[in-house]
Amino acid sequence: MSVVIGGVEPFTTVDFPGRLAAVFFCLGCTWRCPYCHNPELQPFSGMPVVEWDKIVEFLESRKKLLDGIVFSGGEPLWQDGLADAMKQVKAMGFDVGLHTAGADAARLEKVLPLVDWIGFDIKVPFEFYDRRIPNAKGEEALKSLRAILKSGVEFEARTTLDPRLISVSELRELAHMIADAGVKTYALQEYRPHPTHETPPSAEDISAFFRDKALLSELNDLFSNFIVRRA
Repeated sequence: MSVVIGGVEPFTTVDFPGRLAAVFFCLGCTWRCPYCHNPELQPFSGMPVVEWDKIVEFLESRKKLLDGIVFSGGEPLWQDGLADAMKQVKAMGFDVGLHTAGADAARLEKVLPLVDWIGFDIKVPFEFYDRRIPNAKGEEALKSLRAILKSGVEFEARTTLDPRLISVSELRELAHMIADAGVKTYALQEYRPHPTHETPPSAEDISAFFRDKALLSELNDLFSNFIVRRA
């Protein structure tokens, strides 16, 4: 099984809506988002991994205790064995969740039939990906969003509000674009500083989005389910 797991969260009530779940953190991500809260998972090697047979033992011990398993990261789509791992998890009776930024639309489309829910990270308006996030491809992310919408899989789109990357006006533009595309659930997530982050934004700049009541009201009207997550 070619899935490299860098860590496991054995129990969560917040990472897979409506389910008690565990999270498998997959190693490896080629993007370099400045606000990444799991930078230790970005390399594809170099840290201890959890062998798949240990994962299977864990799954066996959690039958009838957990509802689902979330593949997070890193970027799970870079794992060659992701589809096989998902099949095995489903065969053991668990629902499957996926946290992804849609870094590879073709790989995403292959696993969509196996997924019960997706947390889809949208970084900035798609035309800005290539300029603001090292190695990121906005066209690929947009293709992934369209594939998810077409599939009918339940999902949440969410944006982490890093004022170094996105402005209030750009957030408004992005929200209208994805609402028009068919997104029903959208979450705003507050930036959380990490010890490895260089020159993080000030607390005042971070909170500016959440102080803009007109913006929040406007976005609330755009989506069936609008969520604000403060750190």
